Amino acid sequence: MKRNSRLSSALHVLTHMAETDDRSLTSQHLASFIHTNAVVVRRTIAGLRDAGIVTSTRGHGGGWQLARPPEEITLAEVSAALGESLLPFSTEPESPGCLVEQAVIAALDEFRQQAEKLLAEKLSSITLADIAADYRKRFEKIGVSSHAV
Repeated sequence: MKRNSRLSSALHVLTHMAETDDRSLTSQHLASFIHTNAVVVRRTIAGLRDAGIVTSTRGHGGGWQLARPPEEITLAEVSAALGESLLPFSTEPESPGCLVEQAVIAALDEFRQQAEKLLAEKLSSITLADIAADYRKRFEKIGVSSHAV
């Protein structure tokens, strides 16, 4: 199963945005941080713009910026804006008449609900500012010029 990295990628570029002192960063610049194409970045963070997490401006000097301070952006909000489950399985029926599928869903559904609740609580308690602070602490510890912004 392929690992879903949209949340990780989004948080990566958002952390760089948080560290830019209100400068706009182009999709190409953001793409370089996560080693992908600018189109992928635009697709990934389009939902973040719709959710009011980032803003974008066109033209010379344009790009992406945080719409609010990093202290006001939770990981739960970012995850919700991306619109994908973080759990590796779903209990949505694909073949509603299948008795095996019904038994599997019955076994997994309560666990899925509990896991989603726990994950949502944890993600709600962590902000983008927390990630940026941890990044700065790690950066200062190694003391090399790997700061990409």
